[in-house]
Amino acid sequence: MDGKVVVFTGGTSGLGQVAATELAGQGARIVLVARDRDRAAAAMADFGRAGPGLAHRVVYANLASIAETKRVAAQIAGAEPKIDVLVNNAGALFNRRQLSPDGLEMTFAVNHMAYFVLTAGLQRTLTASPGARIVNTASGAHRGARLDFADLQAEHGYSGFQVYGRSKLANILFTRELARRLSGTGVTANSFHPGFVATRFGDHSGGFLQALVPIAKLGAISPKKGAETLVYLASSPDVADISGQYFYQCKIDVPSAEAQNDAVAAKLWAESERLAATVAQPA
Repeated sequence: MDGKVVVFTGGTSGLGQVAATELAGQGARIVLVARDRDRAAAAMADFGRAGPGLAHRVVYANLASIAETKRVAAQIAGAEPKIDVLVNNAGALFNRRQLSPDGLEMTFAVNHMAYFVLTAGLQRTLTASPGARIVNTASGAHRGARLDFADLQAEHGYSGFQVYGRSKLANILFTRELARRLSGTGVTANSFHPGFVATRFGDHSGGFLQALVPIAKLGAISPKKGAETLVYLASSPDVADISGQYFYQCKIDVPSAEAQNDAVAAKLWAESERLAATVAQPA
């Protein structure tokens, strides 16, 4: 990864921080997108120790906001002449239904729309960087989920786990459609399931879910183990020409039948494009 530039969301804790630190140790310069300044400072210190002298940098944004995500994408694109890897890893789970600044259901906004909007804002720079890669963190929680386009914002019968599963299904569908659209550009896009990882994920989900998380984590794998597939997809020459796939434990895995539905993927893309367009581009 010497000389490579990696834009990373969700890199201030857990498997994301482990993966970003490992990539920095391989010689990559990390451009971290973060919201919490204290956690960002700690992560940046890790990157600096692992990869000293590489001018790692952090930019701040609330990825739940489409306008903020567009702004930070424009900021990065304006400062970075090339981006070799984009890692969309930020994610959240909420016990009760909450709304983003744009009035979207928060899980959908953070776990899906942030991926969609940031990728769109950086796509020109990525396609100008030979062999660029996009890595999207999905989850095995997508299995059994289906998207209801009549209730995409989960206004009826909200369930935190169910809505989270739908957002992870959206990640895989987005990756498939993105890979199709990037065909011939030299840019690859893949998603992966990290396994159930013991991180701070879910610690602030609230209510019953928050009470369950510490118990569930007793059987979880370490962040280092969970980061392996992310690092593999970002750096391994073995996957340089593979695109549109879903990985688990550094191997291509078969997602659910619904996650392979290209008509649903195209419909989700169109709806995401419509929602993103409701917020003006930054000046």
